[in-house]
Amino acid sequence: MASTTEQKIKNLLELGVEEIIEKESFVKKLESGKKLRVKLGADPTAPDLHLGHAVVLRKMREFQDLGHKAVFITGDYTAKIGDPSGKSKTRPPLSDEEIEKNAKTYFEQAGKIIDINNAEIRYNSEWFSKMKLEEFIKIASHFSMQRIMDREDFKKRILAGDEVAHHETLYQIMQAYDSVAVEADVELGGRDQRLNLLAGRELQKKMGAPEQDLVIMPILTGLDAKEKMSKSLGNYISLNDSPKEMFGKIMSIPDSLVLQYFELVVFSGKDEIEKIKERLHKENPRDIKLELAEKITGLYWSKKEGAEAKEEFIKVFSRKDMAESDIPGIKLDGPEELAEFLFSQGLAKSKTEARRLVLAGAVDIDGKTIKDPKFVVSPSSGQVLKVGKKKFVRVI
Repeated sequence: MASTTEQKIKNLLELGVEEIIEKESFVKKLESGKKLRVKLGADPTAPDLHLGHAVVLRKMREFQDLGHKAVFITGDYTAKIGDPSGKSKTRPPLSDEEIEKNAKTYFEQAGKIIDINNAEIRYNSEWFSKMKLEEFIKIASHFSMQRIMDREDFKKRILAGDEVAHHETLYQIMQAYDSVAVEADVELGGRDQRLNLLAGRELQKKMGAPEQDLVIMPILTGLDAKEKMSKSLGNYISLNDSPKEMFGKIMSIPDSLVLQYFELVVFSGKDEIEKIKERLHKENPRDIKLELAEKITGLYWSKKEGAEAKEEFIKVFSRKDMAESDIPGIKLDGPEELAEFLFSQGLAKSKTEARRLVLAGAVDIDGKTIKDPKFVVSPSSGQVLKVGKKKFVRVI
């Protein structure tokens, strides 16, 4: 039987991990007994951390449990640019006041997962606010413009006739230098951060420092079942959501995401995932989703509160209607026709099914049955939609 430490290392290498660069080097570092400096950065572009952030934060906690040093970087300087990864347009700039306000909540939320008291907390303004232009030019000279502009997100924008602002090309350079500044041995990040993580590794080498190894993790899909969980898309579950809100939002995910959430949010092992996969073919997926929601809510609040949220949810659904405070919210960027809304938010499997549901009278808005597929759902309206007998969402 493997020792506790061996099992922890096995979990570190396998659970929720998509790729390790370079794995051989990384394993040697783990086996050497050296206390590694493990870097994770987050830009305070919004006041909430969400379950997508929690995927990498939980991996960082695994490093802490093995005695390694968690180095948590709040990107108060890189937030002035905004990470362009996967973005179809330039992000609007944030004021210093907005960045400071958002950053204040980060540590409290991250503390639900990592041991903040034993983590090294850094702000990248520590080095960038004091850096002379001459020094930054020297750092930037290690990057070719061809390499930076070869990013798929930049290519798509240029082909579409959209601009790539020059300051956006600096983001990768700045995030890479963070690794040099904190002397990172390992950096954690999602798949969408791969290019930025590799840039940090390469810059360390060019500046004569040991190269960090990378632990790259899959991307958690958001509540819309289409895009990655994102603050800007509004399809996220916040670590600051109340137990009821968190439970309700998890119950609103489509059945197709249940396995992914067990794997990436709960960090279930391969054997458990296979058992759940079998159960999904035999049992009511709703019952398995209840277990998932209880586990996740228990992780970020307590087992007791997870159980209470489950009990309350079941009581709510034993009634004909649902209390408004329990209904998961969906944020819209602009008006959408009802059928399009149902499809885009994963409330219908296809646009055809969405139209069929509406025409059949299966959709109520604020208690009134709507049979017009082109009925407009408005952003920030507070409209409560009931789809079928048990699906409820509120437009926030």
